Amino acid sequence: MADANFIDYVKIFCRSGKGGQGSTHFFRDNRTARGGPDGGDGGRGGDIILRGNINRWTLLHLKYRKHIFAGNGGNGMGALKSGADGEDIIIDVPMGTVAKNAETGETLFEITENNEEIILIKGGKGGKGNDHFKTPTNQTPRYSQPGEDAHEDWYILELKVLADVGLVGFPNVGKSTLLSVVSEAKPKIANYEFTTLTPNLGMVKYRDNQSFVMADIPGIIEGASEGKGLGIRFLRHIERNSVLLFIIPVDSDDIKKEYKILLNELALYNPELLDKQRILAISKSDILDDELIEEMKEELPDIPYIFISAVAQMGITKLKDLIWKTINS
Repeated sequence: MADANFIDYVKIFCRSGKGGQGSTHFFRDNRTARGGPDGGDGGRGGDIILRGNINRWTLLHLKYRKHIFAGNGGNGMGALKSGADGEDIIIDVPMGTVAKNAETGETLFEITENNEEIILIKGGKGGKGNDHFKTPTNQTPRYSQPGEDAHEDWYILELKVLADVGLVGFPNVGKSTLLSVVSEAKPKIANYEFTTLTPNLGMVKYRDNQSFVMADIPGIIEGASEGKGLGIRFLRHIERNSVLLFIIPVDSDDIKKEYKILLNELALYNPELLDKQRILAISKSDILDDELIEEMKEELPDIPYIFISAVAQMGITKLKDLIWKTINS
């Protein structure tokens, strides 16, 4: 997906529909001059609803749609006729979209399934017609209920990419190259930092026609949890990944130190990220011989690891096996 077309954060103003006025009406015909109350109810105001759509990968369609209004309910009428309900507005969003109140920052809900529908803002109820208020002592009530007012507020929609495996690492360590090798994804690849500015998703084919989704996420730097570099724009997407695959190049000055820095940024952003299963891939390992690999094993973090080279196709099959085993453990 192109950088310009991948939008993972929007702020929108929503107003639901106002409920219709109940009717104050009395039955009349050629033979009845003073009939009883027959005022109908007002229609309900329209809701604004978020719906999961498997064919959406971005919030781009909401970037310039800042104000969203549902329809008002119609007023009640005589002969116990209810007013029409206001038109609901359904907003299709990708799975992994989180809705928040813009003023309080409160998380309201998350859309996680295709065709899942959740009301973001509910329309006002229609008012009751005067037929509801007749009693033995008041046979001709001359009042009805007004409809409930519309509800309005600013909301934030954030997309957290849904993937089985998220690639975690500093900029320019080979994450995009790995994704391009193991899947049909074609991320931008170049030899400078922050080549990847938005998440890229790839479907990785595995044995027996099985598959899993891998996400190449923009590179992290020390201080990302405080907003440096791409900051939480990147960290937000890691929350939805089942397994975190740390990518550190073999020519790093200190692999264990780099791993600790990456892990620390995750912990500062959200300590729950440390509960996710983790794998370490040492990239660009085709420059090593077997003896050097054995020596390096003594200095690696205490998590499952594998030496790989995406360019030389070294260790790729074993990496897929390890990922599949971890996902299903």
